[in-house]
Amino acid sequence: LPVNRAKSGIRRPSTFKLLGYRFTPVYKKGVKGHYQLIVSEQAWQTLKRKLRYLTKKTLPLSLSERLQRLKPIYKGWLNNFRLGNIHTKLKKLDEWLRNRLRYCIWHDWKKPERKRKNLIGLGIKQDQAYAWSRTRMGGWAVAQSPILRTTITEKRLRKRGYESMLAYYLSVKF
Repeated sequence: LPVNRAKSGIRRPSTFKLLGYRFTPVYKKGVKGHYQLIVSEQAWQTLKRKLRYLTKKTLPLSLSERLQRLKPIYKGWLNNFRLGNIHTKLKKLDEWLRNRLRYCIWHDWKKPERKRKNLIGLGIKQDQAYAWSRTRMGGWAVAQSPILRTTITEKRLRKRGYESMLAYYLSVKF
């Protein structure tokens, strides 16, 4: 068996990577030599790249198909990295993913009149729906604005089949 000299050696835990995990020291008063597992930056970038591809606005998928394809990707990733301390980063990534989904929905509506009708269907008053449907903001700005945050909520996305990555992580974490 050939030895890979780049991977082999004696290292400090803070510079050591193993199967996508890194180690960082835990700072507690009077305690030394304790480390916790965190996910390496490369593993986060890989997950985000896969999620970004499936939530491209130009990918011709319905919302249910999109959600169906997303689930195995993030569930497999979270099952693999459930030992790490990823709660905070996962919360931010989850919010970003919801914004991407809102952006896809806004893009699918295409025309201002369809946007207006769909906003009315989501409970917005007619005057406000008219103004919001004809906004000059870009799609990504609209996805992060109150226009879609108040209408396409996490609760509504869950009804369509979306499962929060954070909720799934908390259910599989030891």
